[in-house]
Amino acid sequence: MAPSAPRTRAAAALRMKQIALDNQGRTIRLLRAQLASERRGLATMKKELEDTQVALEASHKVIAGLTEIGLACPKKIEKMKVKKQLAKENHVECHQKFQARIQEAKDSMQAQHLIIEALVDEKDSLLQTIQGLQEANNAPAPFDGD
Repeated sequence: MAPSAPRTRAAAALRMKQIALDNQGRTIRLLRAQLASERRGLATMKKELEDTQVALEASHKVIAGLTEIGLACPKKIEKMKVKKQLAKENHVECHQKFQARIQEAKDSMQAQHLIIEALVDEKDSLLQTIQGLQEANNAPAPFDGD
């Protein structure tokens, strides 16, 4: 029984490393899917920002045009100036919020990218360890390594 014990332990260690590799592979696929989803969300946010900017610019042009025509009533002119200022402030606030959301998405994607790289490096290390164990035990490969 003693001669088979090291082989059994080695096989168990090899199987545990294979399970860890499988789990990392699933994690990598999940993170890649999340990364793709974040990228799609970011693209949607950018499109929304562009649409909002176009609408706000059109609003600014209308306000500027009405101001240039020179409405007869000073109260109306003053109201339009207030609306223009509010629209400008709203535009700045929206722009800042979208920029913050875009930056958060970029930071999240960068963090996920770093995690994926670390997992891939760890996977490569585990594959090398498994190969070393297989060569040491003259055992056939239990998987094809992808």
